[in-house]
Amino acid sequence: MDEQDQQMRAAGGFSGGHALIIAVASYPKVCPLPASVLNDGRDMHTMLTSPANCSFNSTNVALLVDSDATLAAIRRELEALAQRAKPDDTVVIFFSGHGMRLGDASDAASALIPFDCDPANLSGSILPEAEISSALNRIQARRVVVFIDACHSGAATSFKSLNDSLTTLGYTEKSLARLAEGTGRVLIASSRASEFSLVFDGARNSLFTEHLLNALRGGARTRGDGLIRVFEVFNHVAEQVRAAAPGQQHPIFKASNLEDNFPIALECGGTKTLTGPVGLNGDREIWRQLEEIFCDLYPAGPQDQDIWLRAGGDISRLRLTGSGRANWFAALRTMRRGGGGVGINKTSLIEEALREFPHHQELIKLQR
Repeated sequence: MDEQDQQMRAAGGFSGGHALIIAVASYPKVCPLPASVLNDGRDMHTMLTSPANCSFNSTNVALLVDSDATLAAIRRELEALAQRAKPDDTVVIFFSGHGMRLGDASDAASALIPFDCDPANLSGSILPEAEISSALNRIQARRVVVFIDACHSGAATSFKSLNDSLTTLGYTEKSLARLAEGTGRVLIASSRASEFSLVFDGARNSLFTEHLLNALRGGARTRGDGLIRVFEVFNHVAEQVRAAAPGQQHPIFKASNLEDNFPIALECGGTKTLTGPVGLNGDREIWRQLEEIFCDLYPAGPQDQDIWLRAGGDISRLRLTGSGRANWFAALRTMRRGGGGVGINKTSLIEEALREFPHHQELIKLQR
């Protein structure tokens, strides 16, 4: 844990944490969403402010649910974040509700749909991508993660969908990537552009938010130092959502300039994880070391100097959409699960790297 992380915990709780949570379901002029959407927002607020979990100061966490989530209120709270959050702080923004696409289909921009959206005055009652990006740019915090649990394409009423009067709904992945532009900014969305954000019958939360909450509750694999980091959260959510809905929903990670797997909250109130079986913890530590080593040696990602290909992998089997560090995280997670190409594994990757760095002591130790 570095000095900055220690300072965030020094005053008790996650002292540098700020958040804005928005959840809209009971749209008066747009097709409503399931009640689980409101649970998503309220449960996220409870999780972030719980001293036993994420330990954000409640005065730094704004909650806008249904009629409170008007366009004016969302704008006000985004500006409040910009005024409140300092450079060394961490900002979490969560949105569960409707989204839509604007403009030409080949390069559409996106927008969030607030409670008071009026289809008769669409341009004046939505929050467009350009305004969202501008609001994010005004936030000084160098650690910003945006969670969007909204459908990327049209669906039946049982999913997250709009009525027939609004057919250009959801987001494009290009649009999400644009929102993730900037140092230290991460965007995690519930599904790909061609998929639905699922809500199972009888579930309290949407599928994505259910596993996001579980990750923040302590379900994710972490370093055990009392902090939970952005890659660890995404890793858990992506694995669990894909397992629960095979081939139907794939959460996505966007980042353009991410240099650090930064903490976004305390884990279990900052309590260090009890040591489990030696083999399990040792395996986790090995994969964490691999992440750090390969990010240092090949900073552009698995395609850097063809290292993935030379180790027997297939780049086409990877989803390379973020920074070099983000792409290494995703590639190693894929390899750990047996993917990334039929010829690549941990041993072949280490051996190939050692051909270029034969005296790298950490790699040599991992090879044994």
